[in-house]
Amino acid sequence: MIAYSTVGVNDMKRAIAFYDAVFAPLGCARETTSPTWTGYSRAGDRGRFFLTRPFDRAAATPGNGVMLAFLAADRAEVDAFYAEALRTGGADEGPPGVREGMDPVFYAAYVRDPDGNKLCAFVRK
Repeated sequence: MIAYSTVGVNDMKRAIAFYDAVFAPLGCARETTSPTWTGYSRAGDRGRFFLTRPFDRAAATPGNGVMLAFLAADRAEVDAFYAEALRTGGADEGPPGVREGMDPVFYAAYVRDPDGNKLCAFVRK
């Protein structure tokens, strides 16, 4: 349903280092790089994810209640996403684990990127 999504960043170089690291375990790769926007995708997927500097040139800020979730193939990918996020300047918002009351089982990790955007990697197995 979603063709692409974007998050605002203040330091493109820092954001690229973070997203290159956290997306690698999920099989996603950078496909486009420029000073104002950078795009990622996963082979076989139609959707795209972009980093962008806000068009109004104001500082990028995270939205309250906004979160992007990325599908992982297995729990090891979720764990690696989380580890890379913390290693590259992200902040913990919920370590990898089973979230109770979900059927099928929902295994997820939650982080914030260096600009404060909330992200999740999950698998339902």
